[in-house]
Amino acid sequence: MSRIGKKPIPLPAGVQVKVSGGEVLVEGKHGKLSFPLFPDIAVRVDGKNLLVENKGGGAKAFRRAAPFHGLVRAYLANMVKGVTDLWEKRLSIQGVGYNAKVQGAKLVLQIGFCHPVEIPVPKDLKVECPSPTEIVVKGIDRQKVGQFAANVRKVRPPEPYKGKGIRYADEVVRLKPGKSLTSGG
Repeated sequence: MSRIGKKPIPLPAGVQVKVSGGEVLVEGKHGKLSFPLFPDIAVRVDGKNLLVENKGGGAKAFRRAAPFHGLVRAYLANMVKGVTDLWEKRLSIQGVGYNAKVQGAKLVLQIGFCHPVEIPVPKDLKVECPSPTEIVVKGIDRQKVGQFAANVRKVRPPEPYKGKGIRYADEVVRLKPGKSLTSGG
């Protein structure tokens, strides 16, 4: 049995959940998200909680649906959090002359290449640059926020000798020692 799948998801005020057919629709103050259900997984609203149940008929069907029990519960919990409080990823830029700015629907990065790198921002995400060396990605879908942040980081990941590049705000980059000169004899 899934321990995570058994935990109820508390529904904050202002969040509506509709289960119709094989789909769950979660709607809140920041938007709405939908998730297709797996065949042997049932979702029901019980007062102020959302419950996920494994409804596999026999032992074989129950075991087949068991891995999806906790997965569906985690997805739905992330959706509820996303529509009430936005998901957020912070990136930091390290390096002399490296900077970022938002121009319209594009993120423009000056990161040591001979040309600026322009990354189109998806419509359902918000990208802000509170300072030239900081990027904040916000959205209701956790997967899309994380994927966009990973794509931005991939443009110039931190290099291991000086630490220059784009990194997550809480990421620790271990620096390698450079070459050392020795007097040979």
